[in-house]
Amino acid sequence: MAEKHVYRFGNDENGNNVTEVAGASVNEAKWITGGKGANLAEMANIGLPVPPGFSITCQTCVAYATHNNTWPAGVLDEIDVARKDLERRMGKKLGDPQDPLLVSVRSGAPFSMPGMMDTVLNLGLNDVSVQGLIKQTNNERFAWDSYRRFVQMFSNVVMGIDGDLFEEAINEKKEEKGVRLDTELNAEDLKDLTQTFKSIFAKNVDSQAHPEVAPDGKASFPQDPYLQLRLAEQAVFGSWMNERACIYRKQNKIDDNLGTAVNVQVMVFGNKGETSATGVAFTRNPADGTNERYGDFLINAQGEDVVAGIRNTEPIADLVKVPALKEAGKELFHVFEILEDHYADMMDIEFTIEQGKLWMLQTRVGKRTALSALRVAIQMVDEGRITREQAIMRVAPEQLDQLLHPQFDPKAKVDVIAKGMNASPGAAVGAVVFSSDAAVHYHNIEKPCILVRWETTPDDLRGMVAAEGILTSHGGKTSHAAVIARGMGAPCVCGAEALRIDAKAKQVEISGTGVVLHEGDIISINGTTGDIILGEVPLTRPELTGDLETILEWADDVRRDASRGRIFGVRTNADNPADAQLSVDFGADGIGLDRTEHMFLGERKQIIQSFILAESDGAKQQALGQLLRVQTEDFVGMFKAMDGRNVIVRLLDPPLHEFLDDPRAVAVQLAHAEARGEHDTTLKAMRAHLARLDSFQEANPMLGLRGCRLGIVYPELNDMQVRAIAGAAARLKKEGFNPCPEIMVPLISTVEELKLVRSQIEDVVEAVAESEGVELHIPVGCMIELPRAAVTADEIGKYADFFSFGTNDLTQTVFGFSRDDVESAFIPQYLNKKILKSNPFETLDSGVAKLVDVAVKGGHQANPTIVCGVCGETGGDPQSIQMYYDLGLDYVSCSPYRVPIARLAGAQAKINSNGGPAQVK
Repeated sequence: MAEKHVYRFGNDENGNNVTEVAGASVNEAKWITGGKGANLAEMANIGLPVPPGFSITCQTCVAYATHNNTWPAGVLDEIDVARKDLERRMGKKLGDPQDPLLVSVRSGAPFSMPGMMDTVLNLGLNDVSVQGLIKQTNNERFAWDSYRRFVQMFSNVVMGIDGDLFEEAINEKKEEKGVRLDTELNAEDLKDLTQTFKSIFAKNVDSQAHPEVAPDGKASFPQDPYLQLRLAEQAVFGSWMNERACIYRKQNKIDDNLGTAVNVQVMVFGNKGETSATGVAFTRNPADGTNERYGDFLINAQGEDVVAGIRNTEPIADLVKVPALKEAGKELFHVFEILEDHYADMMDIEFTIEQGKLWMLQTRVGKRTALSALRVAIQMVDEGRITREQAIMRVAPEQLDQLLHPQFDPKAKVDVIAKGMNASPGAAVGAVVFSSDAAVHYHNIEKPCILVRWETTPDDLRGMVAAEGILTSHGGKTSHAAVIARGMGAPCVCGAEALRIDAKAKQVEISGTGVVLHEGDIISINGTTGDIILGEVPLTRPELTGDLETILEWADDVRRDASRGRIFGVRTNADNPADAQLSVDFGADGIGLDRTEHMFLGERKQIIQSFILAESDGAKQQALGQLLRVQTEDFVGMFKAMDGRNVIVRLLDPPLHEFLDDPRAVAVQLAHAEARGEHDTTLKAMRAHLARLDSFQEANPMLGLRGCRLGIVYPELNDMQVRAIAGAAARLKKEGFNPCPEIMVPLISTVEELKLVRSQIEDVVEAVAESEGVELHIPVGCMIELPRAAVTADEIGKYADFFSFGTNDLTQTVFGFSRDDVESAFIPQYLNKKILKSNPFETLDSGVAKLVDVAVKGGHQANPTIVCGVCGETGGDPQSIQMYYDLGLDYVSCSPYRVPIARLAGAQAKINSNGGPAQVK
């Protein structure tokens, strides 16, 4: 059977509904005739007043675009049949000199993309048919107003002529006539404007590029209504790939290959005088969810007047207060109830009242803020319209970022001076500082600051902790600054290339703006949008309460209900007692990753340096003793905060040189000392120190002496850390707490590595348990972050109680990408050129997913009770969470501030994988 390209909707000439449904349901139909076409058909089928028309499918758009903007075979004939059918149903013809049919040509993708694509209204008017419109309506002003609008819109949308040219002409006419509003222009004025607009068309259309509108070599506004229709249909299809639509799809993760439908629909007019109106409305408040009629309308206007802001609108609630519109207003409010009952959701509506008769032009599920999404979902459960599972599915996890981080006051006026990558959500205001020392100083004097760096390093941790937010000119969304900022819940903007930072001069120049900021100047950053703003912007700080708490509790019930499938946990990445407590407050089931190297930074860095650079066993033991004491106290605090919850502690992972001074900086210091003529003894010591530092440098440190290899080469490090973990657990057990530590071995590549390190761990745990007189059960597992570990998981799993997938390193080793180097350098180009569908460091890549699948199956083959989780960046990404659930993982782990997002996404993943949400019976 040949593919169908066109579907009718609405009534025939006898009032019978002849709508052709493109699928078994609205959700199925939207993939074929787009959301607008599917909902027009649905409204027609439930008896609402819908102007008749037809929809050309999204698949036709894709075929048209992929064949160099040429129509697939047979489609034009099918469209002509549908057009003739519409003319027959209406008893009118396009361009008819006595009684012309006028239509709108609108876009409509499977997902709502408001304002991103094109529309043409009043199509079918020409110099002859405008006289027929005058005759039929006995309203010359209305007819010429419709014609001038059509010429203006067709010229801009279809031919790409600058819209300002037409607005300038309108303003000149109003000035000439001494009036303020378009509605004050009379019929003769609008007739003159129509001629002016046609002249603008003729002057600005390239006749060689558009021979279809220049048959004699000279461009003129097309009078053939069928040519008008064909060109408008092509323009709407073409708008699928316009810049704003592409940007919108990228931001909202909408597939470029879906295409848009074209909806050709009979025009109804809200500009036929005081008994006519047009408007846009929501069945509830999309800003805060209040159950109220929300929207705007205009009397004697067309739809674009409402959204263009050229006239002051009236609140929709006042529609019934206008005597001439009262009955239509009552009908509209009844339609609100019909649509909410039918769709069981808050709906967005476009309508027109033509001489007292209501027409429904569009409906769709209304876009809303996170606050509104939560409120409406809960209201609809309380009203019995939807189940709790349906409510859970109604809230987009990504929206929760709006509620979990400080945000700018939406009413504030801002001066955006530059943009970077929106690396960590939330907003921050503070004084510009260029060093960690300065950030700590500002924190100590209780003055908020923004740490501005080329890029951060582990040395900057204390400054990052002290600062309200982080701003860098280099790096991407998984750079050091971004990862640490998200872990701390701090706003961060990365890769702001316009920043020219001179840390020595303590200033930053914003390229191309003339703005130079000095240390102490106030800026604001928006980690949600990437905006960098001059001056202070007022902040609002939300809390995890109210409707958000309710939805998350419902989500937890789903995740933890074994009767609905396996329990799916949400843990957190936390490295200190404060983060552990924050994670508990945000509802984490435990800690999936405690990066112990973060405990060695700040003031403790000197201790680990003493261990690394020690030249005697005594010095090493002294340093280890100091580290044991501070780590034990950290673990006591963390295990106490997470009492009764699992805490996975990862043994030391990064290469040792990360804890040492930069050899280049020391070499510069040595050169200066030599130039000053320092004493030979001093110079000799400095040279020896530099040589020692150089000995720890590696050509490729990511694949060098790090992870489990550290504990094998320096077994005393593992002994110290395990002793601290076991000692903290033993102490808390004696105090009546229930510590649940687990020990994770990083960067395993062979089973022999895990066997050796596990043996070390078990010996130390047994020794501590015996000396403290307590029973300790501490599971031992490993990270799977190398391809070899994944494909040999059936061997490694025999010696692991759990697997935790470190997808940051696994992605790097699978792709051969150095994350910090490539993310801002060429990944944006790869995304734009469709080489990659998404950033693999943000969303789990399909190739990496295959390795995870192999490892999960291999692990369970070796050990049926093995627990599998993920602790990489993608553990907090909703799309990845769905993939992880489907791959059989038991939990995800993410930064504390993404825990609520993961709780909701985890429940949604489970619902999706179990056949969808339970329905209201």
